[in-house]
Amino acid sequence: MQDRSLEGSCHCGKTGWTLSGDPGSITACNCTLCRRYGALWAYDYENERIRVEGETSTYKRPGKADPALEIHFCPHCGCVVCWRGLRLEEDGRRRIAVNVRLCEPDAVADLMIDHFDGLDSFDDLPSDGRCVRDLWF
Repeated sequence: MQDRSLEGSCHCGKTGWTLSGDPGSITACNCTLCRRYGALWAYDYENERIRVEGETSTYKRPGKADPALEIHFCPHCGCVVCWRGLRLEEDGRRRIAVNVRLCEPDAVADLMIDHFDGLDSFDDLPSDGRCVRDLWF
């Protein structure tokens, strides 16, 4: 796959993101948040290949003493924009994932889907050969 850049924006256009280069496969997670949001994630590190622009509000899971991430959404239209790790990696970088459902459909339709069991095992699940088009359209 050739290198490309992706852009996503919320419904009202006040918040968005860019991901430079090949996004690789996209993750569908079944955790209690992702399954409710219907998000599909592309990963990298904050302010490296992924840049988020515009105002966001955040949500952290209540009741967790040490949550691993926060969800960012547009405070105007409510679209889920990204999640951001709350702990730095050993090298000082911060993990982030953007919601590719904020892209134009044709830009992401052929990207392969990886499934992640964020509900029980926290393991990658076997590939079933589906791409974004198969889950989205």
